[in-house]
Amino acid sequence: MNLMFITTAMAQETMVPEEIGEEKTLSILELMTSGGIGGNIIMLSLLILSIVAIYIFVERYLTIRKAGEEDAAFMSAVKDAIHKGDLASAKALCLRTDSPVSRMIEKGISRIGRPLGDISAAVENVGKLETYKLEKNLAALATISGAAPMIGFLGTVIGMILAFHEMAMAGGSVNVEMLAGGIYTAMTTTVAGLVVGIMAYLGYNSLVAKVENVVFKMEARSTEFIDLLHEPA
Repeated sequence: MNLMFITTAMAQETMVPEEIGEEKTLSILELMTSGGIGGNIIMLSLLILSIVAIYIFVERYLTIRKAGEEDAAFMSAVKDAIHKGDLASAKALCLRTDSPVSRMIEKGISRIGRPLGDISAAVENVGKLETYKLEKNLAALATISGAAPMIGFLGTVIGMILAFHEMAMAGGSVNVEMLAGGIYTAMTTTVAGLVVGIMAYLGYNSLVAKVENVVFKMEARSTEFIDLLHEPA
């Protein structure tokens, strides 16, 4: 009797792994492409937006960083040339220096001899143009930060509609597996949209802060230049 009981228990233990089976896991790629045609279109759209956001951030970051680089000896050399009355050398120095500040100062030097109000207005106009150049494509990055989560939510709504449609078509044979599959597929687009949106939002705010820093330097140097012209000869 004991031998029969042990044999039966061993047989039951060997059957447990077969009944449980292996737990199925999904890779990130499988999860992203498991939403059908509608979900795949949404995910492709978010992928394109993420690529555009990364390109804008990298391109603007390098441009703004270069614009913010400042040669400490630049303004000193310009001041010395202006004090000596050598405006040609001062203008040539500005032309050799590739920066927003140098372009503003060059415009001011080319207006020397006119009223100070005209010189100040010319420098200010150049500063506005340089600021506009620095802010190029930042609006697109801000748009992506707001649009990506909404596109993700749209994918979620589409996924839920398809899941409920399958439930309606199934009639009374609705099971938990059918609901779970539709829900996690729908929520994938929301996660992707939020990731792209947060990434673009952080990048946008970082670039705006850097632009403001460059604009502050431009205003400081333009004020320094105008003050230089107010000095008695």
